[in-house]
Amino acid sequence: MQRLVSTTFTVYKNNMKFIAPHILMLLCIFGSYQYVLAQNQPLTSRPGNTKVSITGKIINGKSGEPLAGASVYFPDLRAGTTTNDQGIYQFQNISQGKHLIEISFMGYASIVEPIILQGSMQKDFTLNPSYVENEAVTVTGVSSATSVKRTPVPVSIIKKEDLFRGVSTNLIDALSKTPGVAQISTGPAVSKPSIRGLGYNRVVVVNDGIRQEGQQWGDEHGIEIDEYNVTKAEILKGPASLMYGSDALAGVMNIISIIPVGESTVKGNVFGIYQSNNRQRGLHADIGGNKNGFIWGAYGSLKAAGDYQNKYDGYVFNSKFNEKDFGGYIGLNKQWGFSHLYISKFDQHLGLVEGDRDSTGAFTKITGIDANGDNILAPATSSDFSSTDPFIPSQRIQHFKLATDNSFNIGRDRLTLTFGYQRNQRQEFGNVENPGEKELYCDLNTFNYNLQYHLAEKNNWKTTIGVNGMRGFH
Repeated sequence: MQRLVSTTFTVYKNNMKFIAPHILMLLCIFGSYQYVLAQNQPLTSRPGNTKVSITGKIINGKSGEPLAGASVYFPDLRAGTTTNDQGIYQFQNISQGKHLIEISFMGYASIVEPIILQGSMQKDFTLNPSYVENEAVTVTGVSSATSVKRTPVPVSIIKKEDLFRGVSTNLIDALSKTPGVAQISTGPAVSKPSIRGLGYNRVVVVNDGIRQEGQQWGDEHGIEIDEYNVTKAEILKGPASLMYGSDALAGVMNIISIIPVGESTVKGNVFGIYQSNNRQRGLHADIGGNKNGFIWGAYGSLKAAGDYQNKYDGYVFNSKFNEKDFGGYIGLNKQWGFSHLYISKFDQHLGLVEGDRDSTGAFTKITGIDANGDNILAPATSSDFSSTDPFIPSQRIQHFKLATDNSFNIGRDRLTLTFGYQRNQRQEFGNVENPGEKELYCDLNTFNYNLQYHLAEKNNWKTTIGVNGMRGFH
């Protein structure tokens, strides 16, 4: 049995002006030391100077037939591809060293194992049919990608195929079917995760390496992530304060949206969804490409729904919503590492359910204000229930995010940096005579950073030194 211990040194202090320079100095010392070692090596033996490529074939272990469309992914390198019609995969110009590789195909048991990349090599894999995936890769709660079986805390992996198997109105609703995970909901469009009874700002949500920052303490706030663009979700059920901050007491929900396509590939998807209960319809399109290590991609989603219904109330007035999400990314994947830039825009407009009824028990809507300043109410009609434009009161939530994810090889070590800027705006409207008047306006700007130095694995020990933090401003 191999031994794997992940050691992370993390420092927390309100005033980072004192701590950050010392951490940066320490990282520079490590980097300089590795640079000197690299200069004393022959040129061809220096890590990152040898051209690295790997190819191979993936076959069905039962029939021996090639598996076309099987996924091959290096989590730490942010590099992936799929096999062609002959079951052959290929990577070129990637970083040499010891990395974790994940081989997966629907209906087959996945393979997760470390592999040493050097020079040009060939590696074939055999997948066996299985109804249950017995292996998966996680990057949540550890300093680098590892197998779920080797993590010290329980982590659940939910893939895109699993999300589409069930019926749900939003992403958290879909993930709440995972054991130990629940949701706190104030309507079909607003749900917050709860892990083992703790929610709100006791659960950290991470999206593509950057923790999602909104008004987590507000009941009417969701997580502002395009659910149609989610590729994979990892749920860590347990305290993770050391890695993600002091508010990760209940656990971490890591949402992975973007996985670059394979080399010399352009790939796109288009799909639509319809749900009959609230006439919810959604449309999503995405496209991505990879040419000589230059990656790019874009996506967009539209969603709209009328009022939902239940057996007690019938249609619940003003539970309608509409949503528009757009984003994209560009980056480089080379032998020296990778550098990616992400941008996304979330825009949601939803009604707030008041629950007012008339003497007959029918839901009412606000049509005006009388001379005494009281609301004038009228029964909601069938067309009101089917409309996707929210009535007063309503709210609009906008979330903009700009983030960069980087990894640089320093000798046999690795330096990773992630930076992210987010702006979260919540506007609440309640004046029927002036619908554009903001009765509540929350505007949160945050800057996140995470700097880590990963020392090369030695005697099955993995050691990481780093600093992370967050700053909010207006």
